[in-house]
Amino acid sequence: MDQFVLWGAYCEDALLKRKPFRDEHLQRLSLLKEKGILITLGPTKCNRYVFGIFKSGDIEYIRSLIKEDVYWREGIWTDFEIYSWTQAF
Repeated sequence: MDQFVLWGAYCEDALLKRKPFRDEHLQRLSLLKEKGILITLGPTKCNRYVFGIFKSGDIEYIRSLIKEDVYWREGIWTDFEIYSWTQAF
């Protein structure tokens, strides 16, 4: 399995705008974590960016997971990039 780093951006007032969708978002992330696909994910301290690490055999699969997330569909995440990552340590 390859590892991928997600780096993305939140909308303005994300903390407020995400409230109606937060439970759905966190439940889905929990399932991905249980399946071993999601390693970690969360906002930067300033709440402007999102960072995550995923495991998969295919970068397009990770891209589709992000686009299916309620935060992407509802505009809470406004942009993202995914990079193949080699863990050195």
